[in-house]
Amino acid sequence: MLTGEQVLILGGDARQFEVMKKLVALHANVTVCGFEQCHHPLDGVLQVDFQPEVMQGKNRIILPAAGIDEQGLIASPFGNQPIQLTADHIAQLSKDAVIYTGMARSNLQQMCAEQKISLIELFERDDIAIMNSIPTAEGALVMAIENTNFTIHQSRAIVLGFGRTGFTMARVLHALGAKVKVGLRKPDQFARAVEMGLEPFYIKDFEHHLSNIDLIFNTIPTMIVTAQIIVNMPKNAVIIDLASKPGGTDFDFAAQHGVKAILAPGLPGIVAPQTAGRIIADCLAQLMIDDISNRRNE
Repeated sequence: MLTGEQVLILGGDARQFEVMKKLVALHANVTVCGFEQCHHPLDGVLQVDFQPEVMQGKNRIILPAAGIDEQGLIASPFGNQPIQLTADHIAQLSKDAVIYTGMARSNLQQMCAEQKISLIELFERDDIAIMNSIPTAEGALVMAIENTNFTIHQSRAIVLGFGRTGFTMARVLHALGAKVKVGLRKPDQFARAVEMGLEPFYIKDFEHHLSNIDLIFNTIPTMIVTAQIIVNMPKNAVIIDLASKPGGTDFDFAAQHGVKAILAPGLPGIVAPQTAGRIIADCLAQLMIDDISNRRNE
């Protein structure tokens, strides 16, 4: 139970509704900012405007999956006004407070480090990332189907990256009958891809695997689908970039060259917010319960 815990949720998309429900059910005191336009029931939740003093007395701060941007702005699609998190806000927190976010840019990491505030990045956890890879792969398939005139079955697809998302993406494509190549870096990944019936290649050889390709799914968050790659691709191929912004594709060159390239981060919150929200909610609740238990035993 989370009785007595003072939780503040700052912005976020529909996934946050599942987080609210979970925490209220565990008897946490939940305050939210950035949900003025919300048409969902918020029973047991206190909705307030974002003011400097709203941080005071809160020991659990929950940010959206994307955290804050370079200017400290928090995505608040259900809000009436922007929410901007600054070092002054974080300075109001007690030293035993914890900030939870999906991912943290360097500015958030620095602000928390300067104030000695604990920061937990949920998407760095294997359990969250693996579960999130399921709605990500489903959403990527939807985008592929909507932007092509052929079936996934028998299509020729490349998945770049064989981490938690890439693994699931490749497996799902293979199960649907696609001919799947996987771009990877490690020998153990190469062996696993062979065992799965995929066709692996090392990233350094990427440009040699582009002939007759139909689809590219990128999961690597650095520039990898470069102009040199794009110019050697079939013009009717489609690139779906699943990496976090700004992705790993030269989108400007793709547009100039007539190749369709789509940046699609955050698909779990778009295609399956209920499921994705429950994944985050369950993890958050367990982290908080474990933290309380550990502090009592210190």
